[in-house]
Amino acid sequence: MKFSGYRRPDGTVGIRNHVLILPTVGCANETARVVASLVRGTTSLVNQNGCGEVEGNKKLTQTVLSGLVANPNVYGTVLVGLGCEPNSSDIMAEIIQSKTNKPLQAVIIQDEGGTINGIAKAARYAEGLVLEASSCQREECDLSELMLGIECGGSDATSGLVANPVMGYVSDLLVEAGGTSMFSETSEIIGAEHLLARRCCTPEMGQKLLGLCRKLEDDLSKVNESLRSGQPSPGNQAGGITTLEEKSLGCIHKGGTKPVMEVVDYGCRPTRKGLIFMDTPGYDLISVTAKVAAGCQLIVFTTGRGNPIGNPLAPVLKVTANHDLFVNMNDNIDMDLSAVLGGDKTMEEMGRQALSEIVHIANGKMTKTEVFGFGYSETVMRRLCDYV
Repeated sequence: MKFSGYRRPDGTVGIRNHVLILPTVGCANETARVVASLVRGTTSLVNQNGCGEVEGNKKLTQTVLSGLVANPNVYGTVLVGLGCEPNSSDIMAEIIQSKTNKPLQAVIIQDEGGTINGIAKAARYAEGLVLEASSCQREECDLSELMLGIECGGSDATSGLVANPVMGYVSDLLVEAGGTSMFSETSEIIGAEHLLARRCCTPEMGQKLLGLCRKLEDDLSKVNESLRSGQPSPGNQAGGITTLEEKSLGCIHKGGTKPVMEVVDYGCRPTRKGLIFMDTPGYDLISVTAKVAAGCQLIVFTTGRGNPIGNPLAPVLKVTANHDLFVNMNDNIDMDLSAVLGGDKTMEEMGRQALSEIVHIANGKMTKTEVFGFGYSETVMRRLCDYV
């Protein structure tokens, strides 16, 4: 199976062709937002970090921001900094250039004499990059060059019964085609982590996965907290999920049946193809951001209760097996998988249909989050004290 994508100079393939206006610090958010509103073909995001951070959090910020710039859906980037932040544009440029050789420009608000001058200079840079990007042509690419991120949130009983297993089947098909499928949410595999560890390609990797779960529970116990006091969430319970183990068993279905080839840290790009597990909290915004920073060109988001989130760089395809939800939140949900519950389609038939829809989106079909422009403000990064 093939799709049409934009081949980048660093060897990756994008399914979108964005010019990113990236604030390196929260103080530059508004400048970046205004630039993106002025220049068609650009996108921006909200960065709440970049200053006032301990060293570990600064490194997380730099990992995520540089990963977002390196995402294949980005043609080129204009960095917008204030000028006095620890996470300076110079530092970010150096980190970015170690990951990708795509076009990069930078504007520092203080050096330009204020916001208006900064906007003007950044807009000129953005104009030039958009003109370059607009000349890019899609070309035929193999499915092996696709990295799919699979997320679940606002889950109900139909998520574990149908939506996640269907996407697990899609994950298997993609891996068989030589592609990469990534799932995550460490807090939401606890209770079923031993099953997932058995599927790791080496015993050492299985121990790493189990160690992540132990550390999470140990860290929470040190502050007198427990995963089991807040999971399943009230919405999960209202949707028919009764125990943490039920939720976790449903969650790991997203990973299909293939061996886990690598367990990667938060926001880090995998070094291998196949099925990948990333260590993230369960909060959807934090987890989706990390997958996009790791290079996922497209996110599939399964939900049984509904969720409107998008992403500024990667299309987010929303799928559900809850037909009532598909009707009631039709502005947010792209695909109804409930025919499996009714017995009208098999899991495999629906999985092949879902994969076909993914290819259509890779070829340029818009998701509903893209149609309505959702996602600009929905980039959230993990902090050292984030658990669930």
